[in-house]
Amino acid sequence: MAHSDRPALTAEQKRDMWSRWKAGQSLSEIGRALGKERSSIHRMVASTGGYPPEPRRRSPRVLSLIEREEISRGLAEGVSLRTIAARSGRAASTISREVARHGGRHRYRGTQADERAWQRARRPKPCKLAMSAALRDLVAAKLALDWSPQQISGWLARTHPREQALRVSTETIYRSLFVQARGVLRTELMAHLRTRRSIRRSRLATSKGQGRGGIVDAISIRERPAEAEDRAVPGHWEGDLVAGSANSHIATLVERSTRYLLLVKVPGKGSASVVDALATQVRTLPRQLWASLTWDRGVELAEHRRFSIATNVAVYFCDPRSPWQRGTNENTNGLLRQYFPKYTDLSIYSQADLDLVAGKLNARPRKTLEYQTPAAMLAAIVASTP
Repeated sequence: MAHSDRPALTAEQKRDMWSRWKAGQSLSEIGRALGKERSSIHRMVASTGGYPPEPRRRSPRVLSLIEREEISRGLAEGVSLRTIAARSGRAASTISREVARHGGRHRYRGTQADERAWQRARRPKPCKLAMSAALRDLVAAKLALDWSPQQISGWLARTHPREQALRVSTETIYRSLFVQARGVLRTELMAHLRTRRSIRRSRLATSKGQGRGGIVDAISIRERPAEAEDRAVPGHWEGDLVAGSANSHIATLVERSTRYLLLVKVPGKGSASVVDALATQVRTLPRQLWASLTWDRGVELAEHRRFSIATNVAVYFCDPRSPWQRGTNENTNGLLRQYFPKYTDLSIYSQADLDLVAGKLNARPRKTLEYQTPAAMLAAIVASTP
């Protein structure tokens, strides 16, 4: 059956759809629950940038349907507008304008008048960025520099603490990007967002149970030895994949106590190829330097059991959406962008190239190491180990 033949969602189904979206369900999950294709749900969600439409509320200052029905009955009885106004507790001028606006004394109908008034009141709320060209241009310029909406909002508040005209919230910036109907910020600026999403996702959204991150027998980071947490004993590593253009990746491994870095060339993101590449690189260092590896929930390490068997290294997985649990690795990945800027094709680099970059970072003194270098720290550990 063609999509156009399928009935549209009812008002109740739309409420259900937005409730599920806010709860973090995926487009596919929502589609299955409502009997719709994922693409149909995506179109409805994307039309508002992923933001649930604000529920409409009738202002207590305007006439209600009941009051309009009272006006209609009063007109049918032939009483004066002043009498009708007195009955409803409204000003006579309010009743007069209402009747004149909706057909006059002989054509006024309460229900029809209420429907027309409800539709006429559907006005978009003015957007601060749309009303201020100076603020809009400033926000657009910072987005073009890859600043996040949160960074822009915080910077404006710090730089212009007493100028409310140059202040804007993080959410206003996101809405102006995602809700293109506002016509405020150019859609090209979304390419400068870190996630490059085109719709706002719920904070509760997760890939769990959606065919992604399906890691069998994953051991939680909460079961990692205490010695790994306090960095007292070397040999506990954090790992991740850094993405480049053309679906290229390199793997990063950082030792928690010394911040020593290994870069690993991977032929693809598939678990088999990543595990093989990691296992090969692990064997280049002394065995005493490997006790555990902490990874995120990416499926590239779905074959973690095979990795542990090959290397005798335990693998632990972070909680979903918790990058701070691999803070050392995340910070190191940021340092790598000096050598591998965003949108770089990482497949052009050989393992020798990656070793050279890792060597440069390992030779840098680190404040957190009291300005010793990771390479010197690791060498001291190896020298002191029997």
